[in-house]
Amino acid sequence: MMLPMSFKTLDLHIPRPKTKGVRLISSNLVYAGPAFHVYRNIVKEGSHTGQRDLIRHTGSAVVLAVDHTRSRKDPRVLMVRQYRFAADSYLWELPAGRVDAGESRLQGAKRELLEETGVHARYWKRIFRFYPSPGFLAESMDIFLARGLSFGQAHPEEDENIHIKFFPLNQLVKKVLGGQIHDAKSITGILWLHARTLKGGITHS
Repeated sequence: MMLPMSFKTLDLHIPRPKTKGVRLISSNLVYAGPAFHVYRNIVKEGSHTGQRDLIRHTGSAVVLAVDHTRSRKDPRVLMVRQYRFAADSYLWELPAGRVDAGESRLQGAKRELLEETGVHARYWKRIFRFYPSPGFLAESMDIFLARGLSFGQAHPEEDENIHIKFFPLNQLVKKVLGGQIHDAKSITGILWLHARTLKGGITHS
């Protein structure tokens, strides 16, 4: 199968399971696209053997860009609005994107923030990694806290139509709890920041 040029240097094979009692019997590539590969796997877990279809992804970086210049207790958070075909809706989200070949997660986060919003950040800190849909999607996301913001020119991709806006954190929390924000990575980042702010805020460490 001919693979897209952007994936020829990326490791998207299915690794052998490391969990005790789990064994990969077979794995077949059924689709290779510009953003992910799809595999059909036969997996043995204990005494049970079953088919596990899996979307293999290189991983994504998410940016929680925070501005404390107006308020320490209610910082502003940078959000982007764009159309998502899968949801058939315009969604407000944290800036994020797929990590390219040869990039670290941090490098990908810095590139995505600059491309989508034109914003630079002086301070960066990785918060945590999570799996948005581990039932069938082998994509992990790393959320990075970005502070000390400065502003320049955005350079979105040709097919991206992105609007950016800063929201007070408390307003975003209300939107999350009111069901007005539907993007999982953004909900995760917003609620984490809210919890840390209630505990006394965040530091440069």
